[in-house]
Amino acid sequence: MDRNIIHTEGESNTSDARADWLKKSIGPGSGPLLERDARAFLHQSLSSPCVSTIAKAEGIWIEDMDGRRYMDFHGNSVHHIGYGHPRLVAAIKAQLDDLPFAPRRFTNDPAVALAEKLGKVAPGDLGKVLFTTGGSDANEVALKIARAATGRFKTVSFWDAFHGAGFGAASVGGEATFRSHIAGPLVPGTEHVAPFACYRCPYNHAGPDVCGLACAQMVDYVLGREGDVAAVIAEPMRAVPYVPPPGFWKAVRAACDRHGALLILDEIPTGLGKTGRMFAFEHDEVIPDIVTLGKALGGGILPIAACVARPDLDVCGDFAIGHYTHEKNPVTARAALTTLEIIEDEGLVARAATLGDFAMAYLRDALGDVHVVGDIRGRGLMFGVEIVTDRADKTPGNALAERIYYACLEAGLSFKISQGCVLTLSPPLTIARDDLIRALDIVVTAITDAAT
Repeated sequence: MDRNIIHTEGESNTSDARADWLKKSIGPGSGPLLERDARAFLHQSLSSPCVSTIAKAEGIWIEDMDGRRYMDFHGNSVHHIGYGHPRLVAAIKAQLDDLPFAPRRFTNDPAVALAEKLGKVAPGDLGKVLFTTGGSDANEVALKIARAATGRFKTVSFWDAFHGAGFGAASVGGEATFRSHIAGPLVPGTEHVAPFACYRCPYNHAGPDVCGLACAQMVDYVLGREGDVAAVIAEPMRAVPYVPPPGFWKAVRAACDRHGALLILDEIPTGLGKTGRMFAFEHDEVIPDIVTLGKALGGGILPIAACVARPDLDVCGDFAIGHYTHEKNPVTARAALTTLEIIEDEGLVARAATLGDFAMAYLRDALGDVHVVGDIRGRGLMFGVEIVTDRADKTPGNALAERIYYACLEAGLSFKISQGCVLTLSPPLTIARDDLIRALDIVVTAITDAAT
């Protein structure tokens, strides 16, 4: 195996910090299962071998087989409403009794109700829906619709983006882990440009106030040069996290309209209230032609994703664009419908905005003068702290970030490392303010200790 592969998220599977954690912190209940897991599952980056076990998940908490509890600020972005929400569990149990499955070509009330609900929740004229079992498939459905609607096959997307692990989704994605080595050859026609990343601007500009939105202008340039691009596909807010500079998406939307390309926005990690708006793109006052949803749509229990498009893009009636066995599964549909109702009834979108503002201010106040903190950024309850070894030249502090990660894990907080050195924090929208403060204090303490 090539040990020089660059991992763009997560802690290393082979680092000394991981080995120390496993030796020091894994108890007799978890150890045997971790060994069985390592023997039974195919190994892959960012997934297996595992860092610990899980025996229980409830609310914001996960618990291992030795009784150690962790606040989960990762959750693969599925736990917007927390784990095991009682209302969701009851709805799924009732649906299992009423109707457990629907063969393809037979419809059912929960599936139709969910499609109608998504059409009402989505802004503008987004309203025609197709369900899939995962976000990667939802993105590939969107790409097929774009091909059918435009008669073109090319795409423009961004380096470092993630849109799924399938060959089509990985082709438009931009993470080396999913594109390089064994992944090739990939789907042709997938052009890439540098992403918005103001802290580490690929164009070496000082900031959005002086760059003239060079990142957006490059999208316009490539669309004009290619001349036959079907779609631009992107994350409205990058989950690393990176917030787009003001005006970015308006400029890209205008460029797509000018050159006849569709705009597909992947809201799989950011949608359904995570950023303080139901859809992250609402912050930027644009509406895509197609939006994809997933992850949290199943309430942290069941897998379901959706592709939501404008009605005039319903042009694939003669083609199989998402021929999935569980296309209209009534149980997953009920889970998603109930999840949306919980988000609305509990006011979780506004709650994410309020708590997110508090968390960002808390971190900036506590860490603003800590020399290993290069940047603090985010929206709503998706925010991150970038760790550096030198603030002046922004040298990534990958090893330092991993030490901080394991110190936080030891203190009872789990999260993800993005791009090697970004502590990415994404708590459930249901988190209590006191628990949020407790978690932030764990992060602050681990960072300040590592800086000394």
